[in-house]
Amino acid sequence: MTDLPQPQPDAPVVAPAPDAPPVRVRHRGPLNVQALFQRPLVSGFLATIGVLGALLLGTAFMSIGTILLYIVLAMFLALGLDPIVRMLERRKLKRPIAILIVFGCFAVLFVLFLVFVLPPLLAQIGQFIKAIPEALEEVDQTSWYAALPADMQSAIAGVVQGLAEWVASPSTHAAIGVGIVAAGVGFVAAISASFIVVALTLYFLASLDATKQAFYKLAPAHSRPKLEELTERITASVGSALLGSVTLSALNAGTVFLLHLVIGLPFAALMAVIAFVITLIPLFGSVIFLVLGTAVALFSSPTQALIFLICYLVYIQIESYVLSPRIMNRAVSIPAALVLIAAMVGGALGGVIGVLVALPVTASILLIIREIVVPRQDLKITPEG
Repeated sequence: MTDLPQPQPDAPVVAPAPDAPPVRVRHRGPLNVQALFQRPLVSGFLATIGVLGALLLGTAFMSIGTILLYIVLAMFLALGLDPIVRMLERRKLKRPIAILIVFGCFAVLFVLFLVFVLPPLLAQIGQFIKAIPEALEEVDQTSWYAALPADMQSAIAGVVQGLAEWVASPSTHAAIGVGIVAAGVGFVAAISASFIVVALTLYFLASLDATKQAFYKLAPAHSRPKLEELTERITASVGSALLGSVTLSALNAGTVFLLHLVIGLPFAALMAVIAFVITLIPLFGSVIFLVLGTAVALFSSPTQALIFLICYLVYIQIESYVLSPRIMNRAVSIPAALVLIAAMVGGALGGVIGVLVALPVTASILLIIREIVVPRQDLKITPEG
């Protein structure tokens, strides 16, 4: 038989000597962040790191600012075209077919603009620039100028003389030449950028539903129904506001074009394009163009200017009380003061695109405040006593 291992006796416990010093165990407490920041060297180093990080982040955003602008513009265009796609989907069309139909119509409109609108527009811009000095010289020979009082005539003559000197100065000619070159370069850049925006818009429009569903999953399960309802309302409001603004501006431009042709005013295509751009400003764009269009028509004839003023004023009333309520019926109502502020801020930040985007963004913020912030504040009741 093999010998089994025998258990070994326990080792004796050696007690510490009576005169040995006690063993001290150091316990590390939590890091005192406040005391760390009170050190000047550490505070300065961390502040420098923070400033450098902010500068690097700002430089990165500035370097990709154009790309971010393309992305934001494509997202808003996708939201603006989504109501049309959904309308076609309700007609039993599949979403890819509906997207192709929408973009096919857009391509046809773009080709028609390039063929029938752009050439006369460029020609009329040149004619308008050449006609400005002649119109300023002939102001004192018009019948409406002769009918004015003497003090009014002298005031207008001073303004016209100042404008004529400014137009005839070499610096103005140089600025106009630089502006024309810059406009040509910008037009070429806009054409190249439009392909990027169109591609992004197609992608966002095709994946809009999937993107929404992925966004809903980021929220807790109990908050998803409310988030989905609010998101659908916001996207519907943004799409309606964008599509409605462009539709009203297009109707406005068409009305201006027809009025110029019927009345016999010059520069019909140019004034129609100017009307389209200016009337993108909500509420106040039509009034601004009313003053501008009447002033330009006044150089042709006081009678024509008066007819244009009356006809366009009638159209503004029709637009305000008939067209706008029907076209903008799904958009969130915004106070007039906020509309003006949003338009100015959007124009200062992004030009025409900023003005176009400012109204839907403001509507979305107001909707979030009304649906989330205000109900939460209403639930905060001060306890009695």
